[in-house]
Amino acid sequence: MKKAYDTILLDLGGVLIDVDYHASAKAFRALGHPDFDKLYSKAQQDHLFDGFETGALGPAEFRDRIRQVLNMDLSDAVIDSSWNAMLGTIPQERIALVEGLRQHYQVLLLSNTNAIHVPAFTAIVAQENGIKDFKGLFEGAYYSCEIGLRKPDAAAFGHVLERHDADPTRTLFIDDSEQHVVGARSAGLHAEHLDLVQEDILGLCERLDLL
Repeated sequence: MKKAYDTILLDLGGVLIDVDYHASAKAFRALGHPDFDKLYSKAQQDHLFDGFETGALGPAEFRDRIRQVLNMDLSDAVIDSSWNAMLGTIPQERIALVEGLRQHYQVLLLSNTNAIHVPAFTAIVAQENGIKDFKGLFEGAYYSCEIGLRKPDAAAFGHVLERHDADPTRTLFIDDSEQHVVGARSAGLHAEHLDLVQEDILGLCERLDLL
């Protein structure tokens, strides 16, 4: 039987790497800002974070804005540590899943992320999984802060697919954020919402019989 898809496009946070979206807010609250979680949440972000994710703000500008928000003179290291507190690890079985998917599909990555998180999770994967070239796990890996586009905008999906000659009607996108799934479908892709309360990426791939 002919495969339904030629290309699998994966999200990173929540899908591959474990993320606690409240941990950074908790870390900043511990520094003395009780309402920081109002500025950052998984579903709706303050424009400060949007700009950081698209590269409109660089790390230095972002840190300065955080100091303004908190009205505290924090070092770069303290800000980075608190901001990176949300990042967990990638279980080895998810690495194996990506490698397995690549036997059958063109596997791509598209992540809304920023220039402080990128080196942090790259270091985590190098230390925990022994992988020095994380992007090398995929035929193509794209970070919003590097391409200047972010999900759920159709342009972000188009940017990735065009570079790999991928037909959106033959592409499956997997993300744990419903708004990104809606955006992908609007851009013509097939898309599955990974409900992390119900299953993980391994369970979803098994349920969809992707391997």
